[in-house]
Amino acid sequence: MNNEYDDLPMDEEPEILPRLRAGSTIRSYLELMRLPNVFTAMADVAMGFLFVQSVGWTWNAWRDGWTLAMLIVASSFLYMAGVVLNDVFDLEADRRRQPERPLPSGRVSLVAARWLGWKLLVLGVLFGVGAGFFAGHPRPGVVVALLATSILLYDAWLKRTPVGPLAMGACRMLNVLLGMSVLNAPLAVENWLVAGAIGVYVVGVTWFARRESEESGRVQLALATLVMIVGVALLAWFPSWSQRVIPPLQFDPQRWYLLMAVLGTLIVWRCVRAVVRPVPAQVRMAVAQCVLSLVMLDAVACYAVRGVFWAGMILLLLIPAMFLGKWIDMT
Repeated sequence: MNNEYDDLPMDEEPEILPRLRAGSTIRSYLELMRLPNVFTAMADVAMGFLFVQSVGWTWNAWRDGWTLAMLIVASSFLYMAGVVLNDVFDLEADRRRQPERPLPSGRVSLVAARWLGWKLLVLGVLFGVGAGFFAGHPRPGVVVALLATSILLYDAWLKRTPVGPLAMGACRMLNVLLGMSVLNAPLAVENWLVAGAIGVYVVGVTWFARRESEESGRVQLALATLVMIVGVALLAWFPSWSQRVIPPLQFDPQRWYLLMAVLGTLIVWRCVRAVVRPVPAQVRMAVAQCVLSLVMLDAVACYAVRGVFWAGMILLLLIPAMFLGKWIDMT
């Protein structure tokens, strides 16, 4: 069979082919790190940061800008560390179930993946500690250490136990709390409710995706969908627990419930299609949509306390996530 490079002069081939191999290697690493999903972690921590700012808060480019940047980098590195080390620990299982992935296919070596995962984990913790420096207190460093520990426990052990989805939900909850940790005061009930709502939602998503590489059981998928609905309902319940004036909601609270109902319906619709036809392709599509919906949940939570502008800033994270999701698998 003719190759598209057959007509090139011999002295040009060695320059082009290494570039092709290099591009393939870069894509393999991006697949290993589930790059589209990283933007959902950014949305979580950004929402947490914005959520705890006081009424009348104004942006301070030095203090707030650097603190938020450090938190976003820390969250991103820890997320990528988590998925890379997850594949390292699951290598033997993936060789049987998903041999096309970067590690079992040999596109990325085990040594390189292990080195990358641990380096990202350490860097994530260091950036979290650095955020504490700009925030003026050590709470971000404490939360980032708890998050890194939870990630390791999930990857190395808890994932293969019945509490695996709960552990993943705890990781996402801690990611939101990492953003909220800039507040140098005890967290209010509303803070715990919002962080917990995101955590519960992710428990459902993780349970839903647990058998995505094979045909899933309808009962499992239906129950996991119900858990996601509970997470959305907890977030919808937030205004009833808030002790502060919420400008976007105070004049027309029904807008909030309508917004949450619409968002919940969009999430559930794809899940119902997978319940009706629980084949891997349908389940993966539902999981991808549920993961992307995290950005929308974070945006509406931010809208409740910070208004349209900051909610829009979080919602913009959907653009790179959706664009990269067409090129790199999210599950």
